[in-house]
Amino acid sequence: MVAALFPGQGSQEVGMGKALYEGSRAAREALERAEAVLPGLLRLMWEGPEEELRLTANQQPALLAVGYAAFLAYREARGPQPGYAAGHSLGEWTAHVAAGTLSLEDGLRLVRKRGEYMQEAVPVGAGAMAAVLKLPAQAISELIAPIEGVEVANLNAPEQTVISGTAQGVARATEVLKAQRARVVPLPVSAPFHSSLMQPAQERLRRDLERVEFRPPLFPVYSNVLARPQSDPERIRELLLEQITQPVRWVETLQDLRERGVTAYLEFGSGRVLTGLVGRTLEGVEARALTTPQEIAEYLAQRG
Repeated sequence: MVAALFPGQGSQEVGMGKALYEGSRAAREALERAEAVLPGLLRLMWEGPEEELRLTANQQPALLAVGYAAFLAYREARGPQPGYAAGHSLGEWTAHVAAGTLSLEDGLRLVRKRGEYMQEAVPVGAGAMAAVLKLPAQAISELIAPIEGVEVANLNAPEQTVISGTAQGVARATEVLKAQRARVVPLPVSAPFHSSLMQPAQERLRRDLERVEFRPPLFPVYSNVLARPQSDPERIRELLLEQITQPVRWVETLQDLRERGVTAYLEFGSGRVLTGLVGRTLEGVEARALTTPQEIAEYLAQRG
């Protein structure tokens, strides 16, 4: 069984999606629809500048558009419909567009707002995030519990966890974790995502979500909050809202997918971040990034 995976922020790069536009009619139509909703998006994706593409309010719709376009190119090439889909943070929104829960147009408008609200929730420089390596998540949680202003944000792999919070809280946590021989890498982000500091963004997005139609997905999509697949439109609406302040439970998501019989994990969009995380979390499964029509054709030819 196949699972479709969709990446989150950090996977963007200048030139993303151009091969899809040139090599797949379905992808081209999707990207042109995205351009109609957010004029200038394709030029930014293909020409940059990188600093502008990296802005939260720009990279979120760019990643959604490219992830959806790659998925449509795969289906156009007669790739089988996935049994499940999952996305990392912003990628959960892309997964729901791919599953038909949200229209592309509504998804793009919502994630543009999501990015704006998240950026504006905390003054630049007041928040921070850092990746913690070589230490299990449980140990990290116990070590940072007494520290004010820092939380676990992403559980990406068995020994790759991201912390988020105030700049002071993350700095203090970094000292404590390094004393336990963890490797701590500051992340070049503009806000402390997936922390309680994002509460203002959550409240602002609530109003926008209430005005949009959610439909039953064509295939179950995993919630980052619960690490379980969801099919009820109203529950999905609420969980996408909760996701802004809650940790991304990616390790549990991958483990649950394996328990449900998934053996092939296909990453759609830009980059290969999730393919790498599958490799660090699960053994004996296939993980492939499908970012161009050529990669899609090669995968399907091998699959037979």
